[in-house]
Amino acid sequence: MDSILAQTVSPLRVLIIDDASPDNSAEVAAEIAKGDSRVTFLRHPLNRGHIATYNEGIEWASSEYMLLLSADDYLLPGALNRAIQLMDANSEMAFTFGNALERSPSGAETPIRAVSGNADAHILSGVRFIELSGPRNIVPTPTAVVRTQLQHNVGGYRSQLTHSGDMEMWLRLAAHGSVGMLKAYQAVYRRHAANMSLAYFTEGLLPDMEQRKAAVDCFFQTCGHRLPTKDRLERKFYWLLARDAIGLASRAFNAGKMQTSQAFCDLALRICPSIRWSSAWVKFSSKRLMGYHAWNLLSRRASPSTRTDP
Repeated sequence: MDSILAQTVSPLRVLIIDDASPDNSAEVAAEIAKGDSRVTFLRHPLNRGHIATYNEGIEWASSEYMLLLSADDYLLPGALNRAIQLMDANSEMAFTFGNALERSPSGAETPIRAVSGNADAHILSGVRFIELSGPRNIVPTPTAVVRTQLQHNVGGYRSQLTHSGDMEMWLRLAAHGSVGMLKAYQAVYRRHAANMSLAYFTEGLLPDMEQRKAAVDCFFQTCGHRLPTKDRLERKFYWLLARDAIGLASRAFNAGKMQTSQAFCDLALRICPSIRWSSAWVKFSSKRLMGYHAWNLLSRRASPSTRTDP
């Protein structure tokens, strides 16, 4: 099923968009809309892709708050009320998010913990959220409730960020307001073989790293002027991205994938040339000087308790 649900609250209105699904999604959605006046259903005759579909839902939203929900996912009881109560009490808040569960085809549920601590909810300044996030997505997307007017003000998802649009969006919104974090489990993400993200990651992690870099580039180009610590944050983000790339280069080396390892190495230097002075770079360079066969022999002889290399 390829349909997208854009849901707004206070008052509740629901838009279901079917992006030319090849299954019976359209029939199911049409039946739901027929039986509930709060539900609007639209169907694309041709697939427009998830970014265009998300943005169509954003443009349609008119209630005070909104949430985008893919057909793979569903909300847990009380999720909207918990988010709304926190945002009603904090008018400067850009969005809220919480924890999620990942449900496998077997029915097993694994917690995806984005928020921890003793309090039921935390409120972070936008800059603090940006620092905490870094160059990665820490927000389970189906848990994110956004202030609609702010969403309209900052615009929709970037067409060039096909796989890192969520990450850039949360950073962009946080540059305009505080962020609420709910400890409660707010949604369930269903994992199955047809998930778009699974198909994407079968291509390898290099495209993911490149998309994350593109998201960081876009964020600082468009929102950097709103950040009092822009230069420090920018240096930190690129350093962390480059460090991740070196870690992936090291893993690829361990697996004997030298071409992939070199690609990650080149990307790390392109992102942040000064990464060559980091301890991660020194360790990786030492392995490369030793050579794959010598390193593989040494690593097999080393006890698990003494190995620290990724």
